[in-house]
Amino acid sequence: MFNDTASLSTYLATRRSGKPRDMVAPGPHRATLARMVEIAARTPDHGKLAPWRFIVIGAEQRAAFSDMLGAAYRIDRPEAGRLEIEAVQQFAHQAPTLVAVLSSPRESHIPLWEQELSAGAAVMNLLHAANAHGFVGGWLTGWAAFSPAVLAGLGGRAGERIAGFVFIGTPSRALDERPRPSLDAILSDWAG
Repeated sequence: MFNDTASLSTYLATRRSGKPRDMVAPGPHRATLARMVEIAARTPDHGKLAPWRFIVIGAEQRAAFSDMLGAAYRIDRPEAGRLEIEAVQQFAHQAPTLVAVLSSPRESHIPLWEQELSAGAAVMNLLHAANAHGFVGGWLTGWAAFSPAVLAGLGGRAGERIAGFVFIGTPSRALDERPRPSLDAILSDWAG
């Protein structure tokens, strides 16, 4: 896709996440999604541990996933009303493609923090892969990413955590730019 450094630089300077609720079909076919996950796995990974897993929640599984989210939400919030539960369940029906990414640390001399950072980098690479294949992606967390019941429902193992949910599809409208931090706020010289 990129023939020169300027093209890659332009892409990186303008890449945007999309809002999952604004994504429409088509999403990637299974073979394209598999290629995107291969790209996502090309991330910094000290020790070559692959401390992440990708779980595709297919279109035919969305209703069951939605029900699981509703049940998990009720565990922590038994007083939740119908509208609140419907909003939680709607999460499962956004965008044509949904991938849950799990941080899956391995027993190793590599610190847990490094392995968790690698999982975050894998999610970012998945977003880049989505864009490179002509789609838009959005990375969401929210309460579901921190729910033990949702993790269990996804088949999570001991020590795993949900790094996020990546929604992939076609934008229904042009993506708006969002405010970015000023360079002065995020870049400094060491004063040592």
